[in-house]
Amino acid sequence: MATQEKGSSIDPKSGFCSKTKTFHSLRPRSQPPPQTTPLSLTHYLLSRLHHSPPLPSTPALLDAATGHHIFYPEFIFRVRTLAASLQSQLGLSHGQCAFVLSPNSLHLPILHLSLLSLGVIVSPSNPASSNPEISHQISICRPTVAFATTATAHKIPNSLRLGTILLDSAEFESMMMTCPSSAESLRIEVSQSDTATILYSSGTTGRVKGVEFTHRHWIWMMAGIHAVRNASAPHAVCLCTVPFFHSYGFAYCFIVLLTGDTLAFMGRFDLKAMMRSIERFRITDVACAPPVVVALLKHGDINMMDGYDLSSLQVIGCGGAPLAKSVIEKLRKWLPHVQVQQGYGMTEMTGRVCGPVGPEETRVEGANGRLTSDIEVKIVEPETGTALPPLMHGEVWVRGPYVMKGYVGDEDATATTLDSEGWLKTGDICYIDNEGFLYFVDRIKELIKYKGYQVAPAELEDLLHSHPDIVDAAVIPYPDEEAGQVPMAFVVRNHGSAIDESQIKDFIAKQVAPYKKIRRVAFINAIPKNVQGKVLRKELIKLALSKL
Repeated sequence: MATQEKGSSIDPKSGFCSKTKTFHSLRPRSQPPPQTTPLSLTHYLLSRLHHSPPLPSTPALLDAATGHHIFYPEFIFRVRTLAASLQSQLGLSHGQCAFVLSPNSLHLPILHLSLLSLGVIVSPSNPASSNPEISHQISICRPTVAFATTATAHKIPNSLRLGTILLDSAEFESMMMTCPSSAESLRIEVSQSDTATILYSSGTTGRVKGVEFTHRHWIWMMAGIHAVRNASAPHAVCLCTVPFFHSYGFAYCFIVLLTGDTLAFMGRFDLKAMMRSIERFRITDVACAPPVVVALLKHGDINMMDGYDLSSLQVIGCGGAPLAKSVIEKLRKWLPHVQVQQGYGMTEMTGRVCGPVGPEETRVEGANGRLTSDIEVKIVEPETGTALPPLMHGEVWVRGPYVMKGYVGDEDATATTLDSEGWLKTGDICYIDNEGFLYFVDRIKELIKYKGYQVAPAELEDLLHSHPDIVDAAVIPYPDEEAGQVPMAFVVRNHGSAIDESQIKDFIAKQVAPYKKIRRVAFINAIPKNVQGKVLRKELIKLALSKL
């Protein structure tokens, strides 16, 4: 757990401790309940709403595409009723896991909270994932039951003990609305140390891993939000354009509902639909990934803005991937009344551990804000492991109550990412200035960030190597204005092979989710490698950029 010593060794502006070479958060400390108190994430959230109840006429959930909404009293009723139904009708119980495969919908936040209240582990996945990818994820989380839609259910294997429940069925609707007579049995004790969620991440390299978080992780994250929350802040209507299965979208749901604000959401992103929603529902906050901001700038000229009233918009929060400085500058020029907030985090840290609070911090050029409550950071020289002072570039190591428990069933990957003292090695190069603001510089890990999604080159390389016409291959990030980065493959063809770019793209596209598709291919005589056989990606990146 991060500490906030106030001794002379800690700089009151940067939070840097000259003795330990560690940066400390200078935010107010959060006040989560005692760790020994039996408490689920759901019960913590509902207790906050009970303590500071929103008006009964306040929508908790709002489908921006249809206008359908659920007021807070009904939202709370549905969470409790569904939990009782899941327990009495399905026999779901503490410690079991539920795999969720669905696009954003009114049902998802209710489902997640209902499951968590029972002590059932929630494991959401991208509905665009391929069948082999889903099979791999299911082998990690070992679910008892799955929740899907009629459009995604065919991807779920038939081997789950309790089968697959359709979220868009009359049966599920009834489970949310009709409280079973045995509801009194719904007295399940959930420990804060119990596993709450398994989210999916590629980690630093390689195949997808299951990131394990306890109820305590999420409770502390919400307590940290509450610590900096302005109690007199007006009601917010927050539009989430990020998928709820993504760590950013998953956490954002809890944050908005915790404060009694309205969580609006979109299914498939559409720029004009988003602008119509901002006007129609008087949206104050938008949570998005960089491609949304780029789309705004690409199409958001004066003519595009005509006919849309965006005056209610106050904050655009961006996460999932870095946002270019030039993009932020253009956005601020186009929407001068809007705060553009960019945080820093990763799936392994329940979302973000750094971000701006208020307009003054938002205006700091190029920064990702200050450390979140209770967080410690070291900036470490990657080669030597030496902790560095302010303004020095190095790898970010994070420690605190938001950091994951580990990767499910993968002790080696956990040990590589988390050291014995609880420091999570992010693989990102950053620095912190003398005012405590963090600045993202570059990645030392090999992940490609496509529209906020993580794409592991190793996974695509394994597939490329399986093709009989390919001798060797390497995948690199190629810069793209809209997506941030796209996967580009360098391929060594087998002697006599005439395989072309389109054939390679099609070969990969059939086996992966859409966001993992290879978007560019270049042919090369040999993949540059060092003496250990490691691909020299920087050389390939230079080669690719030289042909821009």
